[in-house]
Order: sequence, then structure tokens, then C-alpha cells
Amino acid sequence: MAAKYGVDNPVPPWKTSLDGICDALDQSGGGTALLSVDRRNEEDVLSATVYSGLPYPENRLVALAHSLVRRGLIDEAELERRLTAVRARLEA
Repeated sequence: MAAKYGVDNPVPPWKTSLDGICDALDQSGGGTALLSVDRRNEEDVLSATVYSGLPYPENRLVALAHSLVRRGLIDEAELERRLTAVRARLEA
């Protein structure tokens, strides 16, 4: 995607935040909803199958969101509200 859109740095600026979120989830010890091995395995499978058409690291981001919604840690309406807020900031 970097070449397609003429971007010099192929790592998007939000990748650091994504890594931090994943690290925080892994360190949270968050009970059964956030078992890091299960969550990561699920995200790996989703990235390689359902979201394989997306480039990396976008597929990882979408797989994490999918996993969090599936576990009931965020619902689709809240995810949509957050995405709308982010989009508004980017377009401002």
C-alpha cells in the first residue's frame, strides 16, 4: 500500500498504538475473556483467513477488533462510534 499511495514510511503511525494495545492486553491477566494465547491464536487465524485480503498490519488491527467484539469487550455500536470519532479527527 505504501508504494500505491506514495508513502515513504510503510509502517503506519497507529502501528505503535496497536502494538501497545496488544501488549497491554497480554499483560492484563484479564481472566478468561483476554487469555492472550487464545486471543493471539484467534487473531492469527483471522488475519490469515477472513482478513487475508487486507495488507499487514491492517489485517492485524481488524482481527483484534473482531476478537474484542466476539468476546463482548466492546460492542459493534461502540466500535462504530470510536471509528467515526477517529475518522472525524483525521478529516479535520
